[in-house]
Amino acid sequence: MSQLKPNAGTLINNTVSDLGLDSDNSVGLTVRRTVAIARNAFREAVRDRVLYNLVIFALLLIAGAIFLGELSAGQEAKIIVDLGLSAMLLFGVFIAIFVGVGLVYKEIERRTLYTILSKPIGRGQFLLGKYLGLCLTLLVNVLIMGLGVSLALVYVRRGWDPMAIKIWPAIFLIYVELMIITGVALLFSSFSSPALSALLTFFVFIIGHFSADLKALSGTTGSASARWLFRSLYYLLPNLSNYSVITAAAHGVVPDGRSLLVATVYAVVYIMVLLAAATLIFSRRNFK
Repeated sequence: MSQLKPNAGTLINNTVSDLGLDSDNSVGLTVRRTVAIARNAFREAVRDRVLYNLVIFALLLIAGAIFLGELSAGQEAKIIVDLGLSAMLLFGVFIAIFVGVGLVYKEIERRTLYTILSKPIGRGQFLLGKYLGLCLTLLVNVLIMGLGVSLALVYVRRGWDPMAIKIWPAIFLIYVELMIITGVALLFSSFSSPALSALLTFFVFIIGHFSADLKALSGTTGSASARWLFRSLYYLLPNLSNYSVITAAAHGVVPDGRSLLVATVYAVVYIMVLLAAATLIFSRRNFK
């Protein structure tokens, strides 16, 4: 029975192999393999008609914002920015969740995962490539919708509007938030079904915007178990309130450099933890 148990050295070697960090592989080769997976994931996502439909619908919402703005004297820019950025976040979340939860499941269902993992590709490389591919898809969609909002502002002003540039820091924070949501979706998809993964990811997205309330509740509740629960959720779930800048952007407020830096560093660290956890779980799964 003792022979069936892997020792610590074997376990470490397997983990290193799954992460794609084998000493036999050069860094350049690892990067090329990851980029190849990301490129294929991007192409597959682009071929999905749902993405085009979401972008078209979001642009139609922006057009509707122009119409509503023209009916509200002096409020054109505010309405366009508010509705435009809200549409960008909403449809970006839909893409991150409903495409992200299927990144791994589709490969398992079509049995292409067996072919991929039979090659000298680590499971960490596979997950990272899939993640980067979807992030690239989201970037293209966010840029298209952001350009649509900027052009809408120029149109209603019948000339140049400084708001067309001022909104881009807020758009950057929206994209960073979508990267976090994509990482959450990938983590859940590494061990759960698409339906449950989508539900859990949406739950994280909603609760993440109320993380400050969770911290306040942990300090005011009289129950020790409830206090422990709220505090655990506060530290485990992403603090998405750092990226809630749509209202401020609609009033022409631009996030300062320090806020952008803190939000970006926090996202990078949190995403790294998500990818590491997803790789650890995925490496333990048996697909035979």
